Formats: sequence, C-alpha cells, structure tokens
Amino acid sequence: MPDFDESTTLTLLALLFAAFALLTLFGLLRALRRRRPLRATTLGLGAGGFGLAAALCGSIALNLLTYQRLTQERSVAQLSFAQLAPQRFEVELRLADGGSRHLTLAGDEWQLDARVLKWSGLATVLGFDPLFRLERLSGRYLSAAQELSAARTVHGFAGGRGMDLWAAARLSDGWIPWVDALYGSAAYLPMRDGAQYGVTISASGLVARPLNEAAAAAIADWK
Repeated sequence: MPDFDESTTLTLLALLFAAFALLTLFGLLRALRRRRPLRATTLGLGAGGFGLAAALCGSIALNLLTYQRLTQERSVAQLSFAQLAPQRFEVELRLADGGSRHLTLAGDEWQLDARVLKWSGLATVLGFDPLFRLERLSGRYLSAAQELSAARTVHGFAGGRGMDLWAAARLSDGWIPWVDALYGSAAYLPMRDGAQYGVTISASGLVARPLNEAAAAAIADWK
C-alpha cells in the first residue's frame, strides 16, 4: 500500500467526492433537459451531498497540514534564557524545523503547550500516524497570588487553517469517526539566566530536559 500521509489521503478523498459531484451534476442537467423533475431533485441532492463531502475532506486536509507527524520521540524545540530583570527573561526559541524566535517572558517558570491527535479504526489501517502541533509558550509564577494578579506573557504559534478537526472532535461527543483521542500536553521548568532546555515529544506528550549546568542547577533549586 502506498505510504500516504493523512492530508494526502483526505485530499484524494476530496477529489473523488468532487468527481462524483461533477458526474451527478451532469446527470442533473440531462434530467432537467428531459423534464424529469423527480430524478432531477434526487440528482441535485446527490450532487450537493458529494460536494459537501468534498469540501469537508478538503478543509480537514488543509487543517492537518498545520500538524506534524509523530511516529517516535522527537525533538521539537530548544530554549535558551537570558535574564533582563527580576522575573523577566528573554528566551531564544529554536524549533526543530529550523525556525527561531526571540520572545520575552515574565515569571519564574516557562511553559510550552502542544496538542496531540491520535487515530483509530480505518485511519490506522490507512497508515495515519499520531499528529501534534505546538500551541503556545508562556510564563508562570511560583506564587499563586502573583499568578492571579501579575502580568502574564503568552506567545501563540501556528494559526489553524481549514476546518479545525481538534475543536470539532472535542464538541462531537465521539461521533466523528477515526478520532481515537485528542489531548493537550504541557512541559514547564524554571527560568534562569543562561539556562538551556531541550523539549521532545512522544505519543505520551511533551518532555523537557536540561541541556547545561545552569538549567540543571535551576531544576535542583526549584525542586
């Protein structure tokens, strides 16, 4: 079986439904020319249904392009911190795809959030792998009082495109087929001047690890 990814498979389904919609539309035009209203109505409903299915598959395929495949534990990001002021840090975020960003975080800890989407049934037969997408990087305070009242810093990542399958699956109460599980995952550790951390992801979620002595010392003091 060809190794199609999720977006390719759904795109092919969208093209197939679009072809059926076009063929049904031709039949509708013939029925109208022959003045067969009942058949024309049936074919019109069929064309609309196939067209809707094509649009739905295409929209989901577009949305899944914002995710990355998750087949084993893999590196997703490295974070390097420089302190600017008390409870204020500049972080260089280097992503596994080669992108990088310089951001400012307020607080004592950093937190990286991701969403994970897993499949079941026919989707696994078709070779669909679990997918993940980084959502945001934010600062946290050790003090609960500060967490409620102090300034928060949150930086979002990729925006969604197409139909948001994650949101639809959350609201569907299990009626969307093939979606086995979807869940959020977060990793958080203390910020310190000079600290460097690496973040990986597996099917169980995000894991953060220190990459230098400054980060290891921050974790030792934090515990």
